Amino acid sequence: MKEFNNQITIYNSILTYLYRMFISKNIFLFLILLTTTNVLVGQLVSSSFDLPFPATYYQEVNEKRDPELQSNLEEMINNNPLWKSLVGKKRMSVAIVDLREMANIRYASVNGKNMVYAASLPKIAVLLSAMEAVNEGFLEYTPALKKDLRLMIAKSNNAATTRVIEMLGYDRIAQTMERNKYGLYDRSDGGGLWVGKKYAKSGARNPDPLKGISHAANVDQVARFYTMLAYGKLVNKELNLEMMKYLIDPEIHHKFVKSLDRLDPDVDIYRKSGSWKQFHCDSALVFGENGRRYIIVALIEDTAGSRICTNLVAKAELALGIGTHPYRGPIDTKTKVTMRPATSGDD
Repeated sequence: MKEFNNQITIYNSILTYLYRMFISKNIFLFLILLTTTNVLVGQLVSSSFDLPFPATYYQEVNEKRDPELQSNLEEMINNNPLWKSLVGKKRMSVAIVDLREMANIRYASVNGKNMVYAASLPKIAVLLSAMEAVNEGFLEYTPALKKDLRLMIAKSNNAATTRVIEMLGYDRIAQTMERNKYGLYDRSDGGGLWVGKKYAKSGARNPDPLKGISHAANVDQVARFYTMLAYGKLVNKELNLEMMKYLIDPEIHHKFVKSLDRLDPDVDIYRKSGSWKQFHCDSALVFGENGRRYIIVALIEDTAGSRICTNLVAKAELALGIGTHPYRGPIDTKTKVTMRPATSGDD
């Protein structure tokens, strides 16, 4: 943020000098400085800052759909016969958010609003609901709760998740997802994130109102969750940071993480996945160097789903233009987030 303030100071100085040149009618120098200022502004809003980004730059993904990225994503899908078939049958959904320009994100998705069973991925809804309950004083932020939240996210521990669900209750989780400030479950627009059953063999159910799914998600809403996380929009600034600490450094190295470990072992990954029988899901906020600043979500119903998730990352990076040609916006590779978990299952 200090670097950001320094850039603002320089920018203001240039604006002052521009005004003086304009007043003095030195048009030639005015035009040169105006061009320089435009470049600086582009770098200012496109360069990298530690997460979370300033909340004032937050944008809704559905308002930032990008035709080029959408075309690249669809081409990526269509080039793989299995992926094309699964997407056509609505058994595969994918979303990508390009975060390389902080003030101008790009979004693309296929089957974005198709809500499906998502196994353990909706545990992010439990995490957000718990943080809201802490903020409201409904839950005490004890060491035991912190341990369960980390186990729930990093190791996808079902027993820990069930303990947190029992403290919250289904109604509170549903109310949190449907709050106007989040809208992560929208009854009028395809649903979204929903947790209506403990992660246990028995217990009462509170299925979602649209499709009757107990653990549900669609990629549009999961992409929104991670975008809000990236811009510090979840709960408040302090608890948004706490959520980031639980989500970073996943301890299950499969699917997206398996691929990212190979592509860039140093990249930061904020992630939650899920698998049950033929259902395989993954979601991640990827934040590192060399243009790796994006969100990726996949919900797949197929026995090969885990392998598809692993292979999807490299293809998604090609769709984003990472590693193949100059990517959009200047990237400051010196800045790197250093957020680490507060504390150190079934998926």
